[in-house]
Amino acid sequence: MDRRTFFTTSLTAAGALTLNAASATDPKSPLPVGKIGGLSVSRMLLGGNLLTHFTHSRDLQYVYNLTAHYNTDEKIMETLALAEAHGINTVSMHNPPRPIAVLKEYRRQGGKIQWIICPTAAVGTEEYATQVKDLVDSGCEAIYLWGVHADALAARGKIDLIAKAVEVAKDVGVPSGIGCHDLNVVIECEKHKVPCDFYIKTFHHHNYPSGPKPDQLTAPYAEHPGYWCRDPEKTIAVMKDVEKPWMAFKIMAAGAIPPKDAFRYVFENGADHALVGMFDFEIAEDVALLKSILPAVTRSRPWRS
Repeated sequence: MDRRTFFTTSLTAAGALTLNAASATDPKSPLPVGKIGGLSVSRMLLGGNLLTHFTHSRDLQYVYNLTAHYNTDEKIMETLALAEAHGINTVSMHNPPRPIAVLKEYRRQGGKIQWIICPTAAVGTEEYATQVKDLVDSGCEAIYLWGVHADALAARGKIDLIAKAVEVAKDVGVPSGIGCHDLNVVIECEKHKVPCDFYIKTFHHHNYPSGPKPDQLTAPYAEHPGYWCRDPEKTIAVMKDVEKPWMAFKIMAAGAIPPKDAFRYVFENGADHALVGMFDFEIAEDVALLKSILPAVTRSRPWRS
């Protein structure tokens, strides 16, 4: 048996079990949803970093290998099915070939979970447009500009290239968003009226033991100390006036903030959706927790989706 045959056979076996389990699950109360363009998107999305083995594990380098050994192709299939079974109808990640191949196989076997993907090719290149087209041709329901690119482009004043990336996805007929760590991306895009359909912006407080001290907040984000939202209070203030849907990510500061704390904080302070990186064994508990929190949330920012 060659490697490709083994890959397909293994995924088929895993997928048959997990998709059957998903179809048999009937949650008593559905996970609330919002609208992104024409898409109905669950308030909680399955974040993709653990599925792509990019863990933001600070200086604990072994965690990358541990995650890669745990989240095999088969385990990713099981995780997608469990997420779908518990009402999470969308996954978001960047586009490394192997995880994208797993998403395609999951879809081929009947999985319905939607994809919101950020291509990683350089903006403004033919390769970027090709990656967008290939993703949409494969069934991707929405595209967003990778935050790493958006941060750098905004820092260089290249808002025109950010707008160009938005138009590339719109031209192939899917909702088009902008990701970022740097709040200045949102500020500049709103100022220049970039016609994106949604933002994916990092958001978390700093009240955790390894959180950054004020003099350490020297960049939009950092791995040491680990933070991905430099100014949460300013983020709240800016996003309050943004009328486009906002998906918050890195809400637990890569595992430093407990889910209950993180969920309440981001939804009470204006986020419309949250990307949540989860291992398979965390999904049921996190979904139940969010369902218990959302009805009691008091917001000053209206729901924008």
